[in-house]
Amino acid sequence: MASPDSVRVLEVCQVAAASGSPESATALSLPITFLDARYFKFPPAERIYFFKLHGSTPTFFHSVLVPTLKHSLSQTLRHFLPLAGHLTWPPHSPKPIILYSPNDAVSLTIAESDADLDRLVGDEIREASESCLCVPELPISDTKASVIALQITLFLNKGYSISIAMHHAVVDGKTASMFLKAWAHLCKNTSKGQTFTLSPELTPSFDRSTIKDPDELESFYLNHWVATTKLDSKSNPRSLKLLPNLLGVPPKLVRATFQLSRENIEKLREAVVSYHQHGAAGLQPTREVRLSTFVLTCAFLSVCLVKARGGDANRMVYFLVAADCRSRLDPPISQNYFGNGVFVHDTVIEARTFMEENGVAIIAEKISGIIKGLEKGLFRGAKESHERLRSTGADVQKIGIAGSPRFLYYEEDFGWGKPNKVEIASIDRIHGVSLMESRDGNGGIEIGIVMQRHEMEAFASLFVQGLN
Repeated sequence: MASPDSVRVLEVCQVAAASGSPESATALSLPITFLDARYFKFPPAERIYFFKLHGSTPTFFHSVLVPTLKHSLSQTLRHFLPLAGHLTWPPHSPKPIILYSPNDAVSLTIAESDADLDRLVGDEIREASESCLCVPELPISDTKASVIALQITLFLNKGYSISIAMHHAVVDGKTASMFLKAWAHLCKNTSKGQTFTLSPELTPSFDRSTIKDPDELESFYLNHWVATTKLDSKSNPRSLKLLPNLLGVPPKLVRATFQLSRENIEKLREAVVSYHQHGAAGLQPTREVRLSTFVLTCAFLSVCLVKARGGDANRMVYFLVAADCRSRLDPPISQNYFGNGVFVHDTVIEARTFMEENGVAIIAEKISGIIKGLEKGLFRGAKESHERLRSTGADVQKIGIAGSPRFLYYEEDFGWGKPNKVEIASIDRIHGVSLMESRDGNGGIEIGIVMQRHEMEAFASLFVQGLN
C-alpha cells in the first residue's frame, strides 16, 4: 500500500497556450448548455495513464520527458483554448460561462513517487487510495473554477504517469479523449521550435449555437444547484464550489481490474440468445433485444454487482446509462463537439430480478430497452429522473458506468510507448465501474471496479463463476 509520503511534489507550474497565434491572443467565451448544467457541481472526472519506461532516471525525466510534454501541451492548448480558461458565473449573466483570456494557463504538477509501479499497473485487488496521490487537485473557488489540472509523476527507474482532473460541467469523456489524443500526437511528432497541425478528427468544434433546450432543462438544473447551495447560509448562491458531500474518497475502498475477452462476450451472447429463443416468458423476441458488447457487458456486470452486495432482494437498483447525444440531437452536432454531449438515463429494477437464474438475459433486455427508448425522445422524463435520483436512500443501489471502449484509451502514446494501464480514478467517489477497451487489443473489455473489500472478493468469485 502506498504510504502518505510516496509522492513528493517537486514543482507546480502554469502552462499557457503557445503564443504567436491570433487565437491565443483573443478572449473566448462559451455559454454552458443544459447538457453542461446537469454536472455543474459534480466532482471532477479524473484519469491516470501509467507508463512503464526502463531507464526513466531523474535526469531523463527532467531534461527530456517533462520539457517535451510541457512544450507539446502548450502547442495543444492553442487548439483547446477553453481548457486553459476557467468556469465563472458573472453577476450580470443568467448562467455560468466558460471564459478564456490571453495568458490564462493550466496548472501542471511535477512529482516523484516511491510507489510500486508494477503493482499499480496490475489487475489485483489493492487499496483505492493508492492511486489518489497521482492525481492533481482541480483549483476551484467561489468565483472561479479551473477547467483542467494535470500531473506528471516519475516512478524512479520504472516509468511515469500522466493524470488529468477535469471539470465535469465543461468537458465529457469524449472531449477529454480528443484533447489527450491531440496532446499525445503533438508530443510524439513535434520537437521544440516546430508546430504541426491537428488532423480533422482531433480538432474540436466550439459551435453550440444549434443546441436547443425545449424542455428548459438548463434553468431546471441551475435552479436545483442554486437551491442546494442556499442550504448553506454562508454560501453565495452562484458559488462555483463543489458540494462537500460529493467530494472525498470514502475510506476502506479497494480497486481491481477485470478482463472480459472477446470469447467471453460471445459466450454471453450465445447464452442470452439461447434463453430468448427458447421462449422465455415475458421477454421480447430476440430481434428486439440489441445484444451489443456494451449491453452484454453491463448486464453481466450488474448481475455480479447486485449479487456481491447481497442484502434485501426487495431493494431497488438504479442502473444508469450515459448516451452520447451528438448524433442524436436535432439537428445533430459535430462528433468533435467540445463540451458535454452525453445525457444519463436510468432504469429502476428490483434486486431480485438480477438474482434470478437467467438474470443476465433479463437485464440485457432492460438495458436494450433504455437504448431503444432513446428513439422516442432523448430527454423524455429527464426532470422526473433527476428528482428520483436525488431522493434515493442509502438502501438503494446505484450502478453507473464511466468511460467507454470507444474512447480507445490505450492508443494515447506520447512518444515513449503506449500506456500499460489506464484508470478512471474518479469512480473511487461513487463505488463505481469503468469500461474501456482491453489493453491487449484483443477486442475485449477492461473493467475497473471500486467497492468495499468483502464485496470485491464476492464480486471476483461471481465474475469467474458467471463466465464458467
